[in-house]
Amino acid sequence: MRVGGIARGRLAEERKAWRKNHPHGFVAKPETLPDGTVNLMVWHCTIPGKTGVNIEYVNATDWEGGYFPLTLHFSEDYPSKPPKCKFPQGFFHPNVYPSGTVCLSILNEDSGWRPAITVKQILIGIQDLLDQPNPADPAQTEGYHLFIQDATEYKKRVRAQAKNYPPVI
Repeated sequence: MRVGGIARGRLAEERKAWRKNHPHGFVAKPETLPDGTVNLMVWHCTIPGKTGVNIEYVNATDWEGGYFPLTLHFSEDYPSKPPKCKFPQGFFHPNVYPSGTVCLSILNEDSGWRPAITVKQILIGIQDLLDQPNPADPAQTEGYHLFIQDATEYKKRVRAQAKNYPPVI
């Protein structure tokens, strides 16, 4: 088996597992190239904003109603190395770089990444991060400052952004 075969084999398994069982509202599928072939190394995903319904409270989160596009870029070193996860450029969130790259411990090969982490766990982790930013690890100045200094304006920006990403029907 050639080196890239490990990454593609794992991603083929992930795709099968995802088709059988994935969280409601999430989308994750490998890129289809113009010639109809599938590129397992790039996945186009959608992360729904959390609805905010749990045992303790029934409030909408500021992210609710948004279906946020995310691209996962896998390298030939996957699963030894995590994928690069990117929202569209300029995505508003304290832990998303201006380029769209997500800053999350489980995606950091030097700290939180483990080869056993699945695509499903990555996407759920990013959904959790949207609703619960980590101010200790900021990636963009504007999102960070608003989150820390002006919660009302921060929530307003998040709700406006959620409206920019309606469900794809």
